[in-house]
Formats: sequence, structure tokens, C-alpha cells
Amino acid sequence: MSLVKDFENIKDKLIKISNQLYENPELGDQEFESMKLLVEYLRSHNFEVETGIVDRPTAFRAEFSSEKPGPTVAFLAEYDALPGIGHGCGHNLIATMAVGAGVVLSKHVQEIGGKVVVLGTPAEETNGAKVPMAEQGTFDDIDVAMMVHPADVSSESGPMLAMDALQFDYTGKASHAAASPEEGINALDAVIQLFNGINALREHVSSDVRMHGIITEGGQAANVVPEKAVAQFYIRANERKVVDEVVQKVRNIADGAALMTGASVAISNYELSYDNMVTNNVLSDVFTKNLKAHSPHPVYPAVAATGSADMGNVSQVVPAIHPFVGMNRPGLVFHTKEFADQTITKDGETAIADAVLSLAQTGYDIMTDQDLLSAIKTEFEKR
Repeated sequence: MSLVKDFENIKDKLIKISNQLYENPELGDQEFESMKLLVEYLRSHNFEVETGIVDRPTAFRAEFSSEKPGPTVAFLAEYDALPGIGHGCGHNLIATMAVGAGVVLSKHVQEIGGKVVVLGTPAEETNGAKVPMAEQGTFDDIDVAMMVHPADVSSESGPMLAMDALQFDYTGKASHAAASPEEGINALDAVIQLFNGINALREHVSSDVRMHGIITEGGQAANVVPEKAVAQFYIRANERKVVDEVVQKVRNIADGAALMTGASVAISNYELSYDNMVTNNVLSDVFTKNLKAHSPHPVYPAVAATGSADMGNVSQVVPAIHPFVGMNRPGLVFHTKEFADQTITKDGETAIADAVLSLAQTGYDIMTDQDLLSAIKTEFEKR
């Protein structure tokens, strides 16, 4: 068994795929060329592919099955980019790492038994397809789910915040702001009261709660009472239960702002909600051991939760990990052009090798060690 040899056979092609994704970034749910590139590569290695799953045109499921029974291991690919920045979150590497690990592991499943699945999961940055996948049974036949995210340095899989994305549409009544202000109802005043109320709420929530928002519409002219005003907020916390409690308080504030000003309000979710990430520690320990064996760089403990990802929803339905593999540039900041550019350096190429080999080795370990798989599932059931 030589995973390294199998990786070396496809290394140049994987680097080419990553570079092509970098050079042709596509926004969430518009990743048609990115999906085509990944799917064609997997098909060239005898994966059976279904596209358009969970009613998302750029989502896919690719499978390579052994004739022998065994566990099903899934690697998750993200390939959406950021507006104006391109792959400033390194999803070109994430996709390459996932398909690379899938192909490497597929070379051994006929011998050891089991199934390798690569899932194409669009729009992580906005409206993550992993949410409907988790809800609609995509993971029902999967034993473990893994993905790796590039970062400045390597770190273990850890927690991520649950999140709701709320939109507040206030409707008032237009009027001339100087000649007849008494005839108007100011929707922007309602939004301002919403912000004031949420700012007051900050004193009365736990320290893990994050509430941040913008005004996306606030009127057209200073001499016209704004008839419509719109605000969007992210509400985050360590656990889904806390997010739900805070969201209810924010909704009450929004209703109060409408009552105070005479406006009406419609509250909606403008993006899908993400659950908190629950790392499977048994699975994480195996991956970390393998990463330390393959990577020349240190692997740091998991960092405190700061962001959110739809991998959290996956972790609620199947044992899952979301570790970070470093690109040898401490302090590099996510969602920047500098981050995107780092993905196509020699350090970015090393990150591909580290992740592919560690993912594939972890999948191999699970497929060949029933006790390990049982321990992973026992921890998941007790979470």
C-alpha cells in the first residue's frame, strides 16, 4: 500500500486543477465551470457522478465503490469564490484536496472494501449546500465526513459558531420631509431603533454571542421621508440553542422598533442557517496524527470558535472534522487577495500534498480498523 506513490502520480494534475480554479473564480451557486472541471476529473478515475443533487445545479455526488463491503468515507469539496477577491478563502485548494484524497483512496478500496464519496458542496460563503444535504439524507449512508481548509498555519479541527442570517424589511410612508413631515412614517427611523436596541442587548448576552449588521437600504433622498429601509444581521453563538434564544430577543426588538415608529416590519432569513460545528475527537486525533506524519510544519491545537460554516450542519448528522492545513505564512488573513495568491505558491502546493495524503490515510485507517470506526461512532452517539 503506497498512498504517497498514488499521490505522486496525480500531483501535477491536482496542482493544475487548483490553479485553474484560482484563475477562474465563480460565486456561490454559479460554479458551473468549476464543477465541470472537478466532475470530469473524477469520472476519468472511474467515479460515478450525479450532478444537481439537493436541487442545487452545481452540487454533485461522486462515488467509487468496492465489490467488497466496508465503510463509506466522504470528502467534501467547496469551490465558490468571493466577489472582488476570488479565492480569498482558498476554496480552490479545498476542492483539489477533496478530489485528490478521493482518487488516492479509490486506488485501494477494491482490496480493502468500502466506498469513497466526494461531495461537491456549493456556496459555502453564502447559502451553503451542506445544509439541505444534511436535511435531505445525503449523509444517511456515509460513515464519516471530512474536509480540510487552508489557513496560515495548521491546526486541529475545532468548534465553529452557529449562525442565523436575518433581514428586516421596514415599511413606512413617504412624504415631503420639510413641507409635510407629519404625513410620513420614517422606515429608516425604525432601522435606527433596531440598531439601538440590538446594541443595548449586547450587555445582556453571553460573551460568545456575536451580532453584526448593515443597512442595505435607507432612503433615496434627504428631503423624502424614507418609505422603505432594510437591515441585515448575522447572529452567532457557540451553540444553536443560544442563537435561537438571542434571535427571539432580536425579533422582539425589531417588532418594538416598528411599534415605536409606526412602521411595519417583515423578518426573514436571507441565507440558510448554519449549526455549530461538533468535531468528532476520535476522528480528529487520527487525522492530526497523519498530518503530523506527512507535513513538515507544526499542527497547533484547535482555536476558539470565531466564524461559521455549513460543515456544522454536517457534524450534527454524521461524525465529521474540519481541520486546517497551513500554507507556511503565519498571520495571513482569510478573505484577502493575499490569501488567494498564497494558494498558488509552492507553499500552497505543499498544503495540497499534506491534506490529500492525510485525508486519504485517515480514510484508509477507518476502512481497515473496525475498532476505530466503532470508537468514532460511539463518540458521535454520545455527543
